[in-house]
Order: sequence, then C-alpha cells, then structure tokens
Amino acid sequence: MLDRLMIRARPYPSEPPRRRGATSIPDERDPWRFVREMFAWLLGLPWLQVAMGTAVLVVAALIPWGTGHLLTTLDRQIGEVEVRGELVRMPAVDLSQAANRWVGRSYFSTNLQDVKQAIEEKPWIESAAVSRRWPDRLVIEVREERPVAYWNQVQIISRSGAVIRPANPSAAGDLPALAGPDDRLQDVFVLAREMAEQLAAQDLGFAGLTLEQRGAWTLHLTNGIDVVLGRDQTRERFARFLAVYEQGLAARADEVERIDARYSNGIAVQWKDPQVLAGKNT
Repeated sequence: MLDRLMIRARPYPSEPPRRRGATSIPDERDPWRFVREMFAWLLGLPWLQVAMGTAVLVVAALIPWGTGHLLTTLDRQIGEVEVRGELVRMPAVDLSQAANRWVGRSYFSTNLQDVKQAIEEKPWIESAAVSRRWPDRLVIEVREERPVAYWNQVQIISRSGAVIRPANPSAAGDLPALAGPDDRLQDVFVLAREMAEQLAAQDLGFAGLTLEQRGAWTLHLTNGIDVVLGRDQTRERFARFLAVYEQGLAARADEVERIDARYSNGIAVQWKDPQVLAGKNT
C-alpha cells in the first residue's frame, strides 16, 4: 500500500518553459487557405457596379474614335456658299466672290467663326451669321451697315457709331458731315445726334457739326446757316439759338448767313450780302 502511494506521488516532469509573448504555431499548414480567402474576397465584390463602370470606360474611349471615323467618312468638300441679306451699298458680286474662297474646303473642318470674322471685315457689313446646310453648302446671312454721317469727308459713321472706310465713300449718299479730331469722334457723334433730334422738332435740317482742334464747335444747317457755339456751354448756347430762331428769326432765315451764339444774353446775326439776296430774288 505504501509502495503504491509512493509511486502515485512521484512528480511528473514539468513542461519546458515558454518564452513570454510567443505563441505556438502548429506544424500542419493549410495550403488552400490563401485560395479560399481570395475566392471569398472575389465573391464579396459588387460585380454589377464593376461591370457597369468598365462598360462606361470602354464606351467613353470609343466615342472620340467613332465620331472622328464617322466624320471622316461623311466629310466632303464645300460645293456652294450662299449669301443672303439685303445689300444696298455693298456690291453682291464682291461679297459672293469673297465668300467663294471657302468652296472646295472641308465641310466639317471649316471653322464657321473664321468665315464670320472674314465676312464682317468687309466694308458695309455690320454682322454675319454662318451655318452649314447638308450635304455641302454654307449659308451666310449678312446685315449691312446703315450709314448716318460722313466723318472728316473720307470716312463713314454707321448707326452703331463704328467708322467705315469704304473705297468709295460717296456711295453712302447725301448724309450730314461731321468733322473733328479722331479721338473725339464719339463726343461729336453723341452731340450731333442730340442736336439733329431737337432741330427736327422745329423743322430745321441738320447738315453737320464741326469740332475744331482748339475745341470750338460750329453747327451747320441744311438751309446754309452756320451757328458758332464756341468751346464752353455748348448745349446752353445751342438752346438759346433755338429759342431766338423760333421767336422771329425763322421768318428771315433766307437772309441769314451766320449766327454767333457765344454771347451770354443773346446771339449775333451776320446777314447775307444784299446784292446776293437781290440776285436770288431776280
């Protein structure tokens, strides 16, 4: 009995100490573990969204190529350029010749903005609109400038205030004559328009306006009278002239050659030579 107890109490050998912080790794390794994890990851992907995104990228890449290939296939030469619009001063033949420079060029590759700019650079053309007409035609719709006055005899001022330099200025017809330094064109144009409207209200014709280099203004009427307005208070002096003219001078307008409105309390009238008047009356 004692022997049995002695044997049972014999201590078993202890396990070797483990290094602190270390874990035991089993000797058996799973060779398919990586494959299973990769397969599970692939199954978790949103395949519908991936497929749609890929399709969008492919289509986006093919559109420029397909469009370019289609345009190349359909492209042809411009066979006709049609010019539309009412032309009074610009010869239609000259404008058609200028437009025909695009005949024979690429229908799709021709820049319509270049055509528009080239046409608008021509004298008397205020604006142009260019469009394509399948299969091989360009249509140019033009709007002609409307001249309102001469500027320094050799140039034309349009209704928009632009200066036109045509080869033949006299084609504009009978227009008021404005004159002055080029850097004062807008000042002359604005004042002339104001005066022309007020003169028309009193049945007086506006023939022109001159601004001298030293700054003095002179108004010209269609009845031959020149009105000197000077450099200062131009609009006030013009209003004074209209008041005096309406009060009694209009009845003797045929005898008046020149009016000086530079006085503060009235105007000075220069009458025509009596002999000249006598010659007109005979």
